[in-house]
Amino acid sequence: MTPLEKVETLYEELVTHYGEGEDREMRAAAQLLLVALAKFKKHGGLHGVEMAGEYLDLLKNDPEKLERILRSNRSEFSGPWLA
Repeated sequence: MTPLEKVETLYEELVTHYGEGEDREMRAAAQLLLVALAKFKKHGGLHGVEMAGEYLDLLKNDPEKLERILRSNRSEFSGPWLA
């Protein structure tokens, strides 16, 4: 299991933790984002904050590229020719 897949598993566990609560998927994602942002800041300082911003920019401006990055970090990745 890749690190990304481990995080996705944790996300699913958090969603389950919230039960049938409203916006449980968003709440789980927000928890992971808060941890990630804190780690960006702690370990990268201003550079870490810039890097986080680059990922947010990808999400807004080039979601296909972000999806390719995510797919390449999963174990079923089979080559650089992702569409």
